[in-house]
Amino acid sequence: MKARDIMTVNVISVKRDALIKDIAHILVENRIGGVPVVDDDGRVVGIISETDLVRKEKNVHIPSYITVLQGVIYLESFKRFEEDIRKITAYKAEDIMTAEVEKVHEDDDVETIASLMIEKGVNRVPVVDSEGKLKGIICRYDIIKSMFN
Repeated sequence: MKARDIMTVNVISVKRDALIKDIAHILVENRIGGVPVVDDDGRVVGIISETDLVRKEKNVHIPSYITVLQGVIYLESFKRFEEDIRKITAYKAEDIMTAEVEKVHEDDDVETIASLMIEKGVNRVPVVDSEGKLKGIICRYDIIKSMFN
């Protein structure tokens, strides 16, 4: 079985200048764990996973607070939290994407792809043509599904 036999062809992708808040919305709305980042010619230049978003968000300082009579009293400035959130939502895809992307081709064997994913610890790999243009994507789920079809 080949990559073309199991890949998802209608791939949701983003451009380098896509905002983080928009990417997060895309992931949530489509119930997907990551998206390829493509240039204007459709060539894969990176990939963003939900882990990349969480990693960026972990630097947000959440202020200490207490609740009194169903109200919230912040023990430190809420302004820093607002500033951190504002900074993060201004980031673009190119700021947080993984640029060293493992890619496969349509003619690659599923067994080879599965081994690559395990060896490199990735959950998804873009399928590209000879020019590096996005043709599809394969997730771990696609590998598992192919084993039972």
